[in-house]
Amino acid sequence: MKPVKITVIRKEFFPELADRYLTEGKNVGACPLLEVGDSFVFSGGAVMPEGFCPWAWHDIYGSVSALAAGATYTPWNNRDGQTIVCCTDGIRPVVFDLRALGDAENTAE
Repeated sequence: MKPVKITVIRKEFFPELADRYLTEGKNVGACPLLEVGDSFVFSGGAVMPEGFCPWAWHDIYGSVSALAAGATYTPWNNRDGQTIVCCTDGIRPVVFDLRALGDAENTAE
């Protein structure tokens, strides 16, 4: 198994949807748990990295474990051992860059 680096690359917030569907409305704001630039490393064993959002972990774990096992997302992605995924929060989603470590092409930004 390869370690996989998980990096937050984007956060979104849709206030019009928050006002329509959430009890706190747009006051809830963007995801309070993760910030753009936060990085985590998955080392195997289905163990969520410390400080990671449990809901997002549930959403992205399949892609993380696939990359750790050597899966590829080419030809859809232009880099082998990498994919872009997001949590399923439709009002304040967080987007992640997943990269299998150990491949020369995935160690550079």
